[in-house]
Amino acid sequence: MTSTTSGNNALPLAGIQVLDLSAYIAGPYGCTLLSDLGAQVIKIEPPEGDNLRKYPSTLQAESRAFIGVNRGKRGISLDLKSAEGYEIFLKLLLEADVLVHNFRPTVPPRLKIDFPTLSQLNPKLVYCAMTGYGSSGPMANNAGYDQVLQAMSGICDSQGMGKAEPEIVYGSVVDFYASAMIANSVNAALFKRERTGQGSYMEVSLLASALTMQSTRLVWAEGEPKSIERDMRSGGITGIHPTKDGFIYLSANTPHFWEALCTLLGLQALATDERYDTVRKRAENASIIVPIIRDALQQRSAQEWEAHFGTHVPCAMVRPVHDMFEHPQVQAEGLVREFSHSKIGKYKSITGLIKMDHAACATERAAPDFGEHTSELLAEYGYSEQQINQFRQRGIVR
Repeated sequence: MTSTTSGNNALPLAGIQVLDLSAYIAGPYGCTLLSDLGAQVIKIEPPEGDNLRKYPSTLQAESRAFIGVNRGKRGISLDLKSAEGYEIFLKLLLEADVLVHNFRPTVPPRLKIDFPTLSQLNPKLVYCAMTGYGSSGPMANNAGYDQVLQAMSGICDSQGMGKAEPEIVYGSVVDFYASAMIANSVNAALFKRERTGQGSYMEVSLLASALTMQSTRLVWAEGEPKSIERDMRSGGITGIHPTKDGFIYLSANTPHFWEALCTLLGLQALATDERYDTVRKRAENASIIVPIIRDALQQRSAQEWEAHFGTHVPCAMVRPVHDMFEHPQVQAEGLVREFSHSKIGKYKSITGLIKMDHAACATERAAPDFGEHTSELLAEYGYSEQQINQFRQRGIVR
């Protein structure tokens, strides 16, 4: 028996089946990226559901975060701790190409879903374990979350540099970077399987993600103090500045962009001043030239400056995220589309992140409601309507 769903057979992962046992953001969005590339993803949730569904949300019918990170999947609720639930899982496993989870290292052996056990049943399985801190060391079994790792790894300290307190970078940046690492690792393992016929055990951690995001800082040369300054903020010229109305981000590190910035601000004298003709010199003299630049920026609004600088100076008016739904560049690239959800109806969200042969790799399927496809999936795997109803009555599925 082979499970089937509608999909785009031209996409690179068409025909690949993924079991997503993960929760929250990193694991689920990693599987969503695989779905965008054509994989058929089955999200397997415990009887209580993915905890992200319970997070506070101004979207009443469902968590906005859950909807945002779980597109392109079919959903089933399954109690892996029950004998019958585990048997159902094994049926799905035998047809699967990839399994992704974010359990702590001691959990998979207890549930009998560890790689040694499952690879005996499915030798071609690509198995990706998403953990907080990895599978070894003194913190292996600690619970890992995005902002915990930000605090631990130096991100909060660097973000709050020069201020009274360290600061969180909101938006789950460590999680989403880990998602990309998951998708990249799984695709590499699938490529290896094409050559060798063998599955693989892959491991991604939030710790590795948080450190990788700081590769520019994590360089410690012999002979220099460990606590040396590692900031890369270009002396304050490159950054966010106030205008007559609103804020604008400017980047002027190269000689060409520095000259263009000065010229378009009406500050030609700064462009030719030898005291400021390199990034390092401008950083050293930031206390002199930043006030001059900010004074000039008060002549126009951020939107007016953005249009004035055009293609000559890398810049962006600081906008709220909701502006992205209708931003002309976002629309031109097809990065937002309309989905239809069983509970919340029509909604717009991100899609088409990757293009292949000039066409977007994108799923048409919205995030699943809790247990939305349980009956559909179990029927595909040979279970009768009577069996499915019995499973529901005993709480094995939802």
